[in-house]
Amino acid sequence: MLRIVISCLIGFVVAALAGRILIPVLRSMKAGQSIKEIGPTWHMSKQGTPTMGGLMFIIAAIVAVAALGWQDFAAGTFGGGFVLVFALVFGVIGYIDDYFKVKKHENTGLTAPQKFILQLAAAILFTVLMRNFGYLTPDLYIPFFNVTLSVPWPLYMVFAAFVMVGCVNAVNITDGIDGLASGVTMPVMLFFTAVACWWGHYELGIFSAALLGGLAGFLIYNFHPAKVFMGDTGSLFLGGAVCGLAFALDIPLVLILVGIIYIAETLSDIIQVGYFKLTHGKRIFRMAPLHHHLEMGGWSEVKLFCVFTGITLVMCALAFWGVMYR
Repeated sequence: MLRIVISCLIGFVVAALAGRILIPVLRSMKAGQSIKEIGPTWHMSKQGTPTMGGLMFIIAAIVAVAALGWQDFAAGTFGGGFVLVFALVFGVIGYIDDYFKVKKHENTGLTAPQKFILQLAAAILFTVLMRNFGYLTPDLYIPFFNVTLSVPWPLYMVFAAFVMVGCVNAVNITDGIDGLASGVTMPVMLFFTAVACWWGHYELGIFSAALLGGLAGFLIYNFHPAKVFMGDTGSLFLGGAVCGLAFALDIPLVLILVGIIYIAETLSDIIQVGYFKLTHGKRIFRMAPLHHHLEMGGWSEVKLFCVFTGITLVMCALAFWGVMYR
């Protein structure tokens, strides 16, 4: 348990210190964010804010896992390392996307098909790896009811790939205003840390605790008004960490609860686009995704951060109650 606390502290300190070095470097590289013209007009003032700041909590997670996870690796327990590598693969995809955005000085990097193929390949490889090492079962645990449904492996593999790619992109969509994806993901990491410790999977708890601390350190610079954005480098890494931990702990259905904000954000985007096409130009929301709709209705970025983070915290507490007696 002490390792979990130390991991969180290392994550915070490393991310906080990394920010002092990384932000000036990103500015000197002119790695500024290009703001979409279709977004809220007041967001144009953020044009040029350094992006790829997610490297702060990525570095923090790597340092903490390397420093505290070696005992587990030596004992042949690789779950935390697998999830870290899985998240890193998505982080690399995000970094490539950010790199092209910065290079072209516009808000388009990799194409949607390119990102989908890379993400799908990563999800399939992770699922196969985790299955071969005995971390996955083709059983879906249903929280609260303490019921497990056995699913044929081929169907489970399809389900896992779909959920992983969807989860990663949902976290990416949530990263639309200062501190939002960071704030929403912190309770999720706290949830996974609590579950990992409750069930004795400390190798996974070290990773989730490190990321919890890393996000807290990153928020020093990312909270409104943000001095740096996490970019796709950070948001795709976070998405990989969230779904990776859910599957490594064998409770993927819990994402419906802990990821309620991610889901709401994604559904608002899907509904808006679908309704717009069906009605040839009409809209349900003032602007999608949901956080922009509420912004257009007068919500401040700080209010959105507090409300969305608070909702996630409540849902994570509910989810923990739902799985603690498994």
